[in-house]
Amino acid sequence: MKMVFLGPPGAGKGTLAAMASSKKGLPHISTGDLFRAAIKNETELGKKVKSILAEGRLVPDDLTIALVKERLSRDDAAKGWILDGFPRTIGQAAALQAIDAAELVVNFDVPDEMILFRLTGRRVCKDCGKIYHVATMPPLREGICDVCGGPLYTRPDDSKESIKTRLAAYREQTEPLIDWYGKLGILVTIDGSGSPAAVYERFAEVAGA
Repeated sequence: MKMVFLGPPGAGKGTLAAMASSKKGLPHISTGDLFRAAIKNETELGKKVKSILAEGRLVPDDLTIALVKERLSRDDAAKGWILDGFPRTIGQAAALQAIDAAELVVNFDVPDEMILFRLTGRRVCKDCGKIYHVATMPPLREGICDVCGGPLYTRPDDSKESIKTRLAAYREQTEPLIDWYGKLGILVTIDGSGSPAAVYERFAEVAGA
């Protein structure tokens, strides 16, 4: 199954994609991870991405699409994949359908007040990237990752003002994908509120366990 996870920042796409990846044996592909890996490995695309980000610019569609295309060509993605964070625009979505067409697009619908609660309380491990929440999923020791012992931090874009800016960008750029995929007949929208386990149960009903 080839799946795209849609939803606003804080909808839980990354957490749910990781759960689905583990249960279904499909690679979880995040564009953020692809950017970081390309930069770390100093690939040609990575060098271009690094210079663009260093200047504070957005990575253009052609570079993002090229990174995704390369990742989808690997053997582990032959039977399916879960994309998180891509596509963000209709142009990217059209390119994806030409490269390796999505079969199911899941839109996680979450109210803005819940997004603010989730993101302002989010803490991330600097070393392994595991995500926590101060209220709903705290670490065993405050400020310390349960998995690797690394320090936890608040992402700069998880401030209230940054979140509002990100939500506005999502409404303008990415929300139109809901209608676009809906017209293709491959979109399902599910309630993204509640615990990850509860949301995953709703997802499993439409995608299989």
